[in-house]
Amino acid sequence: MEELQDPLFLPNHSEALPSHASRCDASMPGNSRVQESGLSIVKKRGHGTRSWIHINHTGNSKVLELDKATIMKHCSLPARDLRLLDPMFIYPSTILGREKAIVVSLEQIRCIITSDEVILMNSLDNTVVQYESELCRRLQMIRDQSDDLPFEFRALELALELTCMLLDGQVQELEMEIYPVLDELTSSINTLNLERVRRFKGHLLALTRRVQKVRDEIEQLMDDDGDMAELYLTEKKERTEACSSANQYFQSISSGSRVISKSEPVSPVTSIKGSVKLERAFSSVLSSSKHGSSVSSSRSGYNIEKLEMLLEAYFVVIDNSLSKLLSLKEYIDDTEDLINIKLANVQNQLIQFELLLTAATFLATIFAVVTGVFGMNFEPAIFKISSAFEWVLIITGVACGISYLFFLSYLRSKKILSL
Repeated sequence: MEELQDPLFLPNHSEALPSHASRCDASMPGNSRVQESGLSIVKKRGHGTRSWIHINHTGNSKVLELDKATIMKHCSLPARDLRLLDPMFIYPSTILGREKAIVVSLEQIRCIITSDEVILMNSLDNTVVQYESELCRRLQMIRDQSDDLPFEFRALELALELTCMLLDGQVQELEMEIYPVLDELTSSINTLNLERVRRFKGHLLALTRRVQKVRDEIEQLMDDDGDMAELYLTEKKERTEACSSANQYFQSISSGSRVISKSEPVSPVTSIKGSVKLERAFSSVLSSSKHGSSVSSSRSGYNIEKLEMLLEAYFVVIDNSLSKLLSLKEYIDDTEDLINIKLANVQNQLIQFELLLTAATFLATIFAVVTGVFGMNFEPAIFKISSAFEWVLIITGVACGISYLFFLSYLRSKKILSL
């Protein structure tokens, strides 16, 4: 690990440990090696310290304990931007470009990217560990190679890559789980399968919101050239350094000319040399100003192809994941419609059966009434015939049957029954 000279990482502001040692110490109770190091941590009122992973441009990483005030001062960030990185708050995925830093909050990856370093929120989550190891590996691989992609774009690209991979993996896992359940539900409608589908649908809606937010954030960056221009931290830093060096050069020239004018008379040769130097300085300043104006104008919409292509690549990936989720949601909706149709069909069949049973019960009641009337304790003249009661039963039964058939034909003519 190389020593850092930045004031943010001096011993009186933070405590630096190797990342693997910090994780081991955090998992071992009673370990007091950190307390015995003798490094003090600056604590301000209302600003608690948190564990951060610092990754520099050479690929070296270490764990630091920093408070919000230190980070805000070092990265020139307002407090509201740091709230986006606070795990105590629930904020959607966000990518913000500021003057000296990029604030990235994508799922579990919460970090601050500058032109030559990454300050990553320390966590035991697998995505955070993978981000740290992969970024260090990539930076160490390109240390001795010439690359035209700035440091901040490499860090942002890895964050987008891991986020898209994470979300796409969750989408594929949900597809593998929910499709068999839906197929089983269409063949067997029961409470257990309905409860499983309801639970999977809740997971689907939550995952869709997360994927939609990441997609909208990338699309919003691609649609606004000014937001993309804010992410060019390396160019902004070079322009600032060029302007400061030009100002120092002018100050040195002006101070030198004043000393010469007060000390001795100016000769024609020295005056010509001074005018030549001054002319060169003016030409360099004009060229730098022209370069700065061209860069600023290009940032407003003409020189953002690299970032736009980078964002577009991951926009396609996240849009594909969103399309899978929408297709899955449509499949669930189609399955629900099919189940509703089946249930409505069963309900219609039950209503038809109930209608037929009611009609049969009505006619059977008529037959029972006729039988009860002739079974009363009186002696009508028709009972003097030996087979009269049998004929009454036969005629009543035939009349009820004909009435039932007439009732069925009437229902079929009205298309109430499908018999």
